[in-house]
Amino acid sequence: MREEPRFAGPRVNERIRVPQVLVIDDEGEKLGILATEDALAQAREKDLDLVEVAPDARPPVCKFLDYGKYKYSQKKLQQDSKAKQHKVQLKEIRLRPKIGDHDFSTKVNRARKFLEKDMKVQVNCLFRGRERAHEGRGRDLMIRFAKDVEDLAKIESMPKSEGYRLVMILAKK
Repeated sequence: MREEPRFAGPRVNERIRVPQVLVIDDEGEKLGILATEDALAQAREKDLDLVEVAPDARPPVCKFLDYGKYKYSQKKLQQDSKAKQHKVQLKEIRLRPKIGDHDFSTKVNRARKFLEKDMKVQVNCLFRGRERAHEGRGRDLMIRFAKDVEDLAKIESMPKSEGYRLVMILAKK
């Protein structure tokens, strides 16, 4: 017994394999239960396709429509919804354990601008050589950074060690 190949999407015209279908015409009126061949003949008279819209119903519901136009409009709707999606950006701020006060305040101001634009901020504190022995200093720096932007942001992930760096993620409140 040979299986029918899987077809993504609704069944159209000859792919409809049931003997009877409930037909809805192109104006949305119910025509009743018809033999599939008769429904297909009526659809062809109107230069339309017979499309199965509710395959699980008994009998399945089919509709007269221009399948090419239908697919095109569905594709356009999908593109429009995709274009309207807001993608969250993640911006990175790099610190060092021995950063100066002015440099630190510049980094805080930069992070504030990112947060005001609804972006997430990943704060990295990088350690080199012997600085790795003073990871606590880096944690204190990260907590100080979070306190300086706490009116705008909340800590999404606390500082955690990833190899030679500490990582913390801030998101807008």
